Amino acid sequence: MTLEHLKYPIGKFEKPERITKDILAKWISEISTFPTRLINEVNPLTNEQLNTQYRPNGWTIRQVVHHCADSHMNSLTRLKLTLTENQPTIKPYYEDRWAELIDTKNMLIEPSLKILEGIHKRWTVLLNNLTAEQYERIFIHPEHGKTFRIDENIGVYAWHCNHHLAHITETKKRYNWK
Repeated sequence: MTLEHLKYPIGKFEKPERITKDILAKWISEISTFPTRLINEVNPLTNEQLNTQYRPNGWTIRQVVHHCADSHMNSLTRLKLTLTENQPTIKPYYEDRWAELIDTKNMLIEPSLKILEGIHKRWTVLLNNLTAEQYERIFIHPEHGKTFRIDENIGVYAWHCNHHLAHITETKKRYNWK
């Protein structure tokens, strides 16, 4: 297995030429169901398994879970800023540095799983009730030096959910964990 496959087990996000209502519905469903899918994968894991890196020099499964809570909190905030401000410039954060903080490296995962359940419920309500015009609203991402539309960002985060879930499921397969 190549390092690239370990990093991107489902490949990198590819934005479709046209984002249809069906595509949005699929993405929103993936975001909505992520906490349950994640909980089902990580609840049976031991402490030792949670401390296993999904790839050489990568994060542990524990760090991946906490990263998802951190990242999805940021995404919900960015969505709300974009819905309430005119083309806001969002604040990026150093996810690699956040992953090295003690709460991410050593803490139990249950608080982050609860955060994800709450965030995803609120996020899904918003996403399911956006108007066509709101899907087109944009924010500026200074780290990438470009603008993102809300509909595109929904796709990025559906991918993000599946990307990190695959880090966990692929690690479980490699080690033959049940």
